[in-house]
Amino acid sequence: MDGTFVGRAQAADGPHVIVLQDGRIRDLTAVASTVSGALARGRLDGGDDLGAIADGLPPGWSLLSPIDLQCVKACGVTFAVSAIERVIEERARGDASVAAEIRSQLEETIGAGIRAVVPGSAEALALKQALIGQGMWSQYLEVAIGPDAEVFSKSPVLSTVGHEAPIGVRSDSSWNNPEPEVVLVVDPAGEVVGATLGNDVNLRDFEGRSALLLSKAKDNTASCAIGPFIRLFDKGFGIDDVRVADVELVVEGQDNFRMEGTNRMTEISRDPLDLVAQTMSEHSYPDGFVLFCGTLFAPTQDRDEPGGGFTHKVGDKVTIRSTRLGMLRNTVMTSRDAPKWTIGIAAFMRNLAERGLVEKA
Repeated sequence: MDGTFVGRAQAADGPHVIVLQDGRIRDLTAVASTVSGALARGRLDGGDDLGAIADGLPPGWSLLSPIDLQCVKACGVTFAVSAIERVIEERARGDASVAAEIRSQLEETIGAGIRAVVPGSAEALALKQALIGQGMWSQYLEVAIGPDAEVFSKSPVLSTVGHEAPIGVRSDSSWNNPEPEVVLVVDPAGEVVGATLGNDVNLRDFEGRSALLLSKAKDNTASCAIGPFIRLFDKGFGIDDVRVADVELVVEGQDNFRMEGTNRMTEISRDPLDLVAQTMSEHSYPDGFVLFCGTLFAPTQDRDEPGGGFTHKVGDKVTIRSTRLGMLRNTVMTSRDAPKWTIGIAAFMRNLAERGLVEKA
């Protein structure tokens, strides 16, 4: 395996920071007890050898989300297709049954226009004025082609789930979907130091009823999956590789339903580094942050009945993969029934203190 990958694993005594490099797994915890601190201070050498990558983790260890103290931020409506789908949700008022008709109307009216302009440009402003004149403007088009990107807080610190963990969808949602994304990892100085994969679960019915329900639609127990590892930037992998990455998605249901899709970063309307800059423009992040870059994937494939569109069912297997970032796989549950999030910042720090590792954080 080429490159350097950083992650976290749960052992009997608590979480450990691990590094995968040169075919070996190293436990970095005695040197840097948090991923946030390891990336901030560049403490990625040393540690205890845990064996060959091919042999897997030690018995009884399991993967966690590869981030800990970083804030979890996300950008939305960064692809033309997703912009159209957000407008559909808004006009459908969260009702999936009328989405197909609205979709055909909007694609014909605004699809080509928003694909052709650079957000924030004079051409984008002219398109905005034209759409306003036609009664076609939307708050989602404002963040799709206007100067300011949509940036929101996706999930509280330490609440993300990792590879093979259940992923949560609200039990009272009837129209929702996975969002396969590249997630940038940014240190406290604002430098993008690596990337990983993420699933920014989306509730189309909640946000469609009102954009003010965004937080309720996005932030629920187990609704944010990240992993499997952070691939650090080096001479062999960097931001240019992120810009051309393909992120593949497969959803497999217990009802024999199967859906596939691809999120192509080459089609993003805003450069990933611009998204990072906008996230940091008037905010600082002393423990660093991660940033979901958005997705062009907005599934329209019917699942149960014609015109009904797609929505998750309990038991869906969601697999997200990208050639140079690995594979993130989760099984859908309701957020109500998913394992409760119990290890917050205080509990995490108590665990490090009991192990004599607080000064290494």
